[in-house]
Parts: sequence; C-alpha cells; structure tokens
Amino acid sequence: MSERFEAASADARWQAEWAARGTFHADDNSTKPKSYVLEMFPYPSGRIHMGHVRNYTMGDVLARFRRMRGMEVLHPMGWDAFGMPAENAAMEKGVHPGDWTRANIAAMRAELKRLGFALDWSRELATCESEYYGQEQALFLDFYEAGLVSRKESAVNWDPVDMTVLANEQVIDGRGWRSGALVERRKLNQWFLKITQFADDLLEGLGSLPHWPDKVKLMQANWIGRSRGLRFRFALSSPLPLAGGAGGGATYTNGIAEGECEPTLTPPASGRGDDSVEVFTTRPDTIFGASFVAISVDHPLAQALKEKTSGLPEFIERCRKTGTAAAEIETAEKLGFDTGLTATHPLDPEWRLPLFVANFVLMDYGTGAVFGVPAHDQRDLDFARKYMLPVTRVVAASPEDRDTPIHDEADTAPGVIVNSRFLDGMASEEAKAAVIARAEGEGWGEGTTVFRLRDWGVSRQRYWGTPIPIIHCEDCGPVAVPRAQLPVVLPEDVSFDVPGNPLDRHPTWKHVDCPRCGKPARRETDTLDTFADSSWYFIRFASAPGDRPFDKAVAEKWLPVGQYIGGVEHAILHLLYARFWTRALKHIGKLDVAEPFTGLFTQGMVTHETYRDANGAWLAPSEVADGKVIATGEAATLGRIEKMSKSKKNTVDPGPIVDRYGADAVRWFMLSDSPPERDLPWSEAGIEGAGRFVQRLWKITRLLPDAVDGVHVASPLHQLSDGSLPHAGEELELARKLHRTIAGVAVDIEALSFNKAVAKLYELVGAIEKARPSPSRNAAVRALVLLAAPMVPHIAEEAWARGGGEGLVADAAWPEVDPAMLVDTQVTIALQVNGKLRDTVQAPKGSSREELEAMARANAKVQATLAGAEPKKVIAVPDRLVNLVA
Repeated sequence: MSERFEAASADARWQAEWAARGTFHADDNSTKPKSYVLEMFPYPSGRIHMGHVRNYTMGDVLARFRRMRGMEVLHPMGWDAFGMPAENAAMEKGVHPGDWTRANIAAMRAELKRLGFALDWSRELATCESEYYGQEQALFLDFYEAGLVSRKESAVNWDPVDMTVLANEQVIDGRGWRSGALVERRKLNQWFLKITQFADDLLEGLGSLPHWPDKVKLMQANWIGRSRGLRFRFALSSPLPLAGGAGGGATYTNGIAEGECEPTLTPPASGRGDDSVEVFTTRPDTIFGASFVAISVDHPLAQALKEKTSGLPEFIERCRKTGTAAAEIETAEKLGFDTGLTATHPLDPEWRLPLFVANFVLMDYGTGAVFGVPAHDQRDLDFARKYMLPVTRVVAASPEDRDTPIHDEADTAPGVIVNSRFLDGMASEEAKAAVIARAEGEGWGEGTTVFRLRDWGVSRQRYWGTPIPIIHCEDCGPVAVPRAQLPVVLPEDVSFDVPGNPLDRHPTWKHVDCPRCGKPARRETDTLDTFADSSWYFIRFASAPGDRPFDKAVAEKWLPVGQYIGGVEHAILHLLYARFWTRALKHIGKLDVAEPFTGLFTQGMVTHETYRDANGAWLAPSEVADGKVIATGEAATLGRIEKMSKSKKNTVDPGPIVDRYGADAVRWFMLSDSPPERDLPWSEAGIEGAGRFVQRLWKITRLLPDAVDGVHVASPLHQLSDGSLPHAGEELELARKLHRTIAGVAVDIEALSFNKAVAKLYELVGAIEKARPSPSRNAAVRALVLLAAPMVPHIAEEAWARGGGEGLVADAAWPEVDPAMLVDTQVTIALQVNGKLRDTVQAPKGSSREELEAMARANAKVQATLAGAEPKKVIAVPDRLVNLVA
C-alpha cells in the first residue's frame, strides 16, 4: 500500500464504481425496512458552497449508515430551479433563464458528485422542466376543482424594480430581498391556496412531531397564531368630547391641519349599512384602556371618506409606499389621519374615541380595524404619543400599582385589572371571559377564535416559474386549462429588455381560445410562487410516473420523509406550505399522508471572516494576506465572522479544497469541529487537521496486511480472526473500547450528533495506535474501516479492497456489538492520602475493602507521600476510592 492516501485517484475511482453499479439506487420493491433521508434541495445558483457541503454531508452519513444497518434507503437529489435570480441573470447577461439554470445545474451536479454523496441520481429532477411543473399544474387543477383555490383582490408587497409581488418574508427593512428597492403596497387580483382551511389541523399536527426542534414548532405555532378573542362593532358618530379611559374629564381636540376641510359629520356606510366599524381583539380585558380606533387605508370606510376628505387621498398614497410585512410595519413610523369621526365605546355611550386611518393597520389582518390601548401595546403607545392621545393603565402587577405611569415602553404582561370599573381586581384571563360574556349577553359582540395565518397568495408576476393553468374569458370568467393540454409550457422566445413579466407582452403565447365557449381569451400570465414547487418535490422523488404527479401506492412506500435536513430559515414558509400541501392531497384523496416530514434537523451555518478595503468594499479571503490587500498593499479591515455569503465575498469554493485535500478531508471537517446544530467557523487550520487525520487513518489501515496470529493479507476485513474474544490485559481493554465505540457511534449517527461520533473514532484510533500487534488490534482496525465508512467513504473503500474485503464497503454490514463487552468489569479507584488525590488505578468491579486497601498501600505514589508513616485510619469505599489518613 502507498505511504500516503492518494485522494485524487481514489475518489474518482470509487465514485465511478458506485455509479457503474448503481449502488445507491433505491428499490421501490425491496422487502427491507425503508428509510427516506432528504436534505432540502438547492437552488442552482452556479456553484455549491460550504453550506451545501455541510448539509449534504450530514444527510449522506445518515443514509450510508442506515444502508449498513440493513435498510433500503431513498436519498435523492434535485434542483429548486425556478425563481427571480435566473431572470436577473437574463437581464444582466443577456442569456435565457433556462440556459443559465441548466448550465448551473450541470456545474453543481459535477461538484456534488466529487464529494462522493450516496445519492440516487436516477431520480434527479429539476422544477423548471415541464415533466415536473406540468404535473404541478395538474395538482393545482385538482385543488381548483376541490375548492381549495380562490382568486381575490389583495394588498401585496410590490417590488417596483423586479416588478413582482413579494411575500412578507421577502421584504427586508422595507426593501425587496433581491433588488433592494423600496417596496410598495398595491392591490392586485391574486390566486390563493386556502391554507387557512387547514389552520387548526396544521397547529394541532405540531404535537405529533416529537422529532422536530421545539424552536421550529414554536415558530410555526406563532405564525399560524390561533387566538381566542372578542369580535364587536363600534358605532360611529360625529366628533364629541373624548372621555378618559376610566370615564374622567380628559378631552380630545380634533387635529385637522390648516387649509383642510372637515369631513362630513354624517359618516358613510361602512359596508353593513349601520354606520359602525367591526374590530377583533385578543385582549378584551383592556377594553377600558382604549383611546382611539384605527382603520386600514384599504378599509371600505377609508375608501369612502377618501372621496370627500381633503388630504386623505395623499395620506393613503403615502401609506402605499410601505409594504405589508409585519416586521416592517412594527418598525416603521406610525402614521395616522384623523377622520374627524368618533366611535362610541360599547360599554359607555358617552365615551367617544377618535377614528383614524393608520398605516399600521392591514385590511388582510383581522377586520382591517383595531382599537388602540396605548398602555399595553407598543405600536399603540408609539401612535398615541405622536398624536397626543390618552394613555391609561388598565393592567398592573397589583391593585396598588394602578397609578404607575407608562413611559416609553408599553406594559404587555398579564396581571390584575385596574381602572376598569366592573373588571377591577380580576386577573387578565378572568376579565377576558367577563367582557366576552357581557358582549354576548348584551348582543354587541361575540367570542371568536381567529388565526394569524392568511391564505397563501401564489401569484407571481414573472416569467421563470410554473404557468398557472387558467384561461381568462370575457364571457366565462376563469376557466381551467383542459387536462389534455397540460403541460402549459413556458415559451422560449421571450425577451427581458424591458422590466416586467415577458408573458404579458408575448405576441402569441398568451392568446388562446376559451376551452368552454371557443371565443378569444387569454392565458393567466402570472406564474406560481416557487414555494409551490418545493411543497411536493419530495413526493415526486418517491414516485415519478410519466402520466400523473405520483403513484399513491408507490409514494406511500417511502413517505413520510424520515429525516429532513435543512436551514432554520425555512422553518416557517417552506415547511408550513409543504405540510399544507400534503394535507390538501389527503383532503382530495390523492395521498394518505398528512405530515410530510416526521424527523427534522436544522443545521448551523458555515461562517467565515469578512474583509473590507479602505473604501468599504467587500474583499474575498483570497484577496487578503497578512492583513493587507494583495493587489494594492493597502490595509484590509477585518470584519465579523458571518454566514458565508456571495454578497460579502466570504465564501470558500469547495473545488480547490477537494483538489488539495480530497473529498474525505472536507467531509471529515464538516462533521468534526462543531455540534451540527451550531454554526461552523471555516478555518484553514481545521481543514488541514482533517487532512492529517485522513492520512493517519490510512496509516492505521496499512496494518491490515500484516500476518498476526494466523491472520493473513487475504482475510476478508469483516472476518474477526478465529471468532474468540480476549479475556485479560491489554487485548481485553482494546476489545472493550472497540465494542463501546461501535455501539456509541451508531447511537451518535442516528441522533445526528456527528461531532460526538467523530470524537469516539479519534479515541479508538488513539487506542489502536498504542496497542501491540494482536488479534484484538486487527479486529479493531477492520471495524474502524467500517465505522468510518459513512464519513470518509473513499478511504474506507480503498482500505476495504486492499485488505481483501468482499464487495463494496458501501454494501457491508455495520459491525456487530458483543453485549458482554459493554459491561463494566473494571472501575477507576481514586487513591487519596489525607483526602488529597495521589493517583488512580483500575480495579475489578466489586473488589473488597481489604483488596482496595492492599492496592493502595502498594501504590508507589501513595508510598512516597506516606514516607514510611503508618496510616492511622483507612477509609475504603468500594468501586470509588481509598483514603489513607496518616
């Protein structure tokens, strides 16, 4: 065997062998226990990064391990290939999105294969190919026919540069996540999937997922946001004096700016014809702390007032310059327009609250109207301070704190109700129930359970996505594309020379005849949100017939995914939408699976130092040496260690690292330095250390050909000498170490505690290196090859073959554990003199006090400490310690 492991040749040789044999192709008809291991599929941006490497290495180790444990494993790979980056590339580089995407897929596929992942490439898919998105269109029509799809006008985040709708989570600090443009609020007709129909089930289902991180379940529960509260109406009236929160004498002055006209004192109908505004609150216990009512700029009353109120149209237009993201609304300046109207408090007809149109109230949330309680809601407090409205505490830690003032922070904690008339002295929950009971008894409101979750708006105004299979007819309205005409394929002859969706201006593609009446009609030019593509790809991996989205019986052989691995940034949208999609399929009888992923693991990020030049421009690590910019010699500024990001140039290309150290060293580093749920700082020292360990492991496996006690070079690696076990001395200790390592590493891999498994293998390597030639050492080396195989498969295959192993190590069985070797027969005894530790020794478990005392007296360090003195007292605690008191 070579002195060094030649990774370049070994990696390529074994990867070719696995491919030729179809080693990792999953068999749908296998009788073995099935295991579905899946990492979130990547967007084909052009190159893989170390975050990809870490994610897929974790899944790969588990997939290989479970194969060794006798399971039939499905471990596929595909590409989340639609989305705006491809269109941006088309605009910037003059290439077609499809050409750009497919070239990136080819490059990334080659990079992934170089790392030796045990993937079933025969099931590879790309969401941008019509054989995939055509089946997605069929599922959309299934949902449409089942009443799970709707079309309605909705306020959306509009990116004026990318010219598309953005989800709330795609708005960062008020700007589009890709373009960086300030988003605007628009009302558009959008297609929606009725995820709210499954809100209760989605929430309750979280309780059936014990193998999900608690933080992810909490994030989803908060996003779904089920809450019990009170729905009621405020009667509207003309401006009158405003009473204090507890019925005091404070007044409110109508603040109409100079030059504006007062709005009519007879308010227009709000939509019900009874001149009232409906609100919903989860805190009816604070109803006596109300100081204003606010409605959305899109509320019917605001729209009616707009036509008659000077200044209101301009205010509404200003509000539309902000997006609909909750985070943005919370941090933006709170703006309001006083309508001059007042709302009558439902528990006091003499108490009038001013009615504002406000930028922080959204029509799509609740009723589009709120009543403000500044003392106990930070948003309301900010608004009240700006417009000089009363702030009355109605919840306190105790009745004695009723007059404790509210300063800059609202008090949101529950407590005892104060300054609230008949509610005084009640706990918050008791007061909530009391107000709801009174509202229902008097007929002005009702207790209601509501959800924060809103229906999923899936319309996107872009080309590079799944065409929505709907045709719009002037006479028939929206009509489903006939099934026989699926897939609706994206036209290739599009241009991106002007902003906006090329499908809107395509001369032929959008113009078709209505399939119902035959008159001229037009295709839907919006495409589906790419989250739809990723909401069912794992089902298509399991079953991909050509004539339908999946075969129910085949898919259910694999589903649900037993272990799903990906970033916590997908904790809400992707995972929630996938959970909805499987429930929707179950609802229409296509699948008998509700939860798509029974096990979820969210790995940490790979991080790296960041650098900037004197002008603040980001520098790549390769552009910096010894604290200076290589090209100019100027000083470089060292920044924070952050998640690897192309925008900050702190990425590390795996290609050159694999060239230099080999795939196994990269894989080992990804597993060894940090717990997998934590961030992993990239370091040159770390990868160099991993490279040294690979060579150290290779050196150990070179012991295998040596003939020791009748074991010869040609012996299969899995054969354990003559089958006997050593019973004493060094051989026994090594045998125990081996079997405990076999058991421990298995537990650690199954728990995804890869760094712990790595630590155990390091310890076993150290024990083997210290051991003298013996059958136990040979057995330990053979087992080490198998134990390391899921993590460093190329060197394991090489050692397996050189040592005479049968077949591939990838197909070999995990080593068997001898239970007898896991039982402790030796214990560590602490030897003390006058209570101070002098040494530790190994002793047979259960040794008598007399035996322990004799062992202590014979110990050289104890004898040196006693210096010939006779102990006055000997304290022996079996299996723990001996203390000689001199």
